[in-house]
Amino acid sequence: MGETTAGNSKPILVIGGGIAGLTAAIEAAEAGCPVVLVEKKAHLGGRVAQMNQYFPKLCPPACGLEINFQRLRNNPAVEVLTLAELEELSGRPGDYEATIRLSPRFVTDACTACGDCAKVCPEDRANDFDFGFSRTKAAYLTYPGAFPAAYVIDRAACSPGCKACAEACAYGAINLSQEPVRRKIRVAAVVAATGWAPYDATRLENLGFRRYPNVVTNMILERLAAPNGPTGGKILRPSDSKPPQSVAFVQCAGSRDENHLAYCSAVCCAASLKQVSYIRSLYPEAQVAIFYIDIRTPGLLEDFYQKAAADPKLQLIKGKVAKVEEDPATGDLLITAEDVLQAKKLTRRVNLLVLATGMVPQTAGLPAALARDEFGFAGNGAGRAGVCAAGCVRRPAEVSAVVRDATGAALKALQCSSQLSVERMQTEN
Repeated sequence: MGETTAGNSKPILVIGGGIAGLTAAIEAAEAGCPVVLVEKKAHLGGRVAQMNQYFPKLCPPACGLEINFQRLRNNPAVEVLTLAELEELSGRPGDYEATIRLSPRFVTDACTACGDCAKVCPEDRANDFDFGFSRTKAAYLTYPGAFPAAYVIDRAACSPGCKACAEACAYGAINLSQEPVRRKIRVAAVVAATGWAPYDATRLENLGFRRYPNVVTNMILERLAAPNGPTGGKILRPSDSKPPQSVAFVQCAGSRDENHLAYCSAVCCAASLKQVSYIRSLYPEAQVAIFYIDIRTPGLLEDFYQKAAADPKLQLIKGKVAKVEEDPATGDLLITAEDVLQAKKLTRRVNLLVLATGMVPQTAGLPAALARDEFGFAGNGAGRAGVCAAGCVRRPAEVSAVVRDATGAALKALQCSSQLSVERMQTEN
């Protein structure tokens, strides 16, 4: 796309290809403005692509993503750059210069996603899409239905000198000599939609994550429940691959804690209630407990909470978990917690423990023009016109709220671009 675009207008740069970035890019493009969409991973979809279901409707995210991917395919005004990161931004509103670093995919546009490269690949690697709970070949497609529908080669996982994938490709789509490149693009405005990452649960030493295999995070459970996940949609204990008959959730695992994340991550309560429905649908006799500080399900999510709370096999316990230990003979977890409403300390044995970790905004590498608030979220303070934030990098939110927020960010970027066009016309006249 570069500097020459439809109507001689500069494009809008959207950083991040999750649901916020997809929405902002598509809405701006369908309004008539060219867009460059930059995503650092090899695929679009962000955290939503890793999920099993949305709440409150409990429908799979694949349908919503595919609709957006189809809108991208049908709109030549959007240029998608994957394995790409913003290195530098300079200039002024309406006339920015962005430097984009593109890492090699080692697979060209000739790829048909036939999978022959993966079939002959002799090396494998931990699958970060499944949080390391599965493995892929060094030549891999991130997930079924990924966009772009093209394989990628993890050269760090390859044996020195191996060319098996290139030799097997009937389309000549593999180029193992690709190097990183940089592109300079002039843009009118920037939308930062770099999303969030789960809080590092290893920092919660009393809760046993990584020490005990049957302590997992909420995002790991989402992958275990997903049909395209490492267990084919069966929620199984990592230690022995057995179905759990007792499960506990620890809310605010790292959130609302001045030693970790001081803020509420907004969606964790509803996400845990949703995941309870996964467990109960798979294992009707399973007993589930949620340890919480407060159950926060504002607005329309209150009905979702009331319905979930009516389950007789779900126990809601107001109190913080102080300690988690493992029974080495069984792999079960022994939870020591307070029960505030009963004014007592309790110990609970469960097969599986789920930590509802908080949302951490991903602001590394974003333009300095985006102000950060006291919690590290971008764009909530005074910033420069023409650069705005959207989605969970701006504030914790669930998917529908993120889509609305990203639509608003697209409008702000369009206003900046339109204002530039009007000023240019006035100058020319």
